[in-house]
Amino acid sequence: MIPGKRWAPGWWWSATTGRHVVHGSAAMRSQLMLLDRDPGVIDLAGRPLRVVWRDGQGRVRSWVPQVFARYTDGSALLADCPAVPGGGGERARLAAQYVGAACAEVGWVYRRLEPLDRVMAANVRWLAGYRHPRNAGSPERIAAVAEAFREPRPLIEGVRAVGDPMAVWPAVFHALWSGRLAVSLSRPLHERVLVRPGTSDGVTGGEA
Repeated sequence: MIPGKRWAPGWWWSATTGRHVVHGSAAMRSQLMLLDRDPGVIDLAGRPLRVVWRDGQGRVRSWVPQVFARYTDGSALLADCPAVPGGGGERARLAAQYVGAACAEVGWVYRRLEPLDRVMAANVRWLAGYRHPRNAGSPERIAAVAEAFREPRPLIEGVRAVGDPMAVWPAVFHALWSGRLAVSLSRPLHERVLVRPGTSDGVTGGEA
């Protein structure tokens, strides 16, 4: 631990890969959640490599980017996840130039992913609690949830249309996580929020 610093080291179970991905901060975990929810992402890794270079004075420097994501089209993202906008100081900004150049040479993209808005982070964190495929329910339940929200309607109305809310909520939250259903995540989730059909076939993954 470093006094004055906020760390949240741990392992994120990825619905995309069915494996755990290491993270070292709450900001990094939030970005992993977003990437894990992206249907275009097919692989994720935490702190996957170290980039080494010599600076203008010939001194050896290095940097370990925090997140790697591979996409369905073969492209890749290498990223850092500052805890505050523009965070990391001069060393991080200098490293971004060298890491970005190295990524460009191999056809990857490097980005510094800015922290999520509080509401967005809270909403994604809540839905992530239902990311495991077991929450989707049976094929019949999946079909019933899709039918209930075939037209946009308030969340609670669709849930009640499917059946006992206590049994239906996990399936609906999983559908919102996976993209089978869509909702604005820029505003707080509540039972009257408007839910509409999604565009994704859903996130798949193995067992935790």
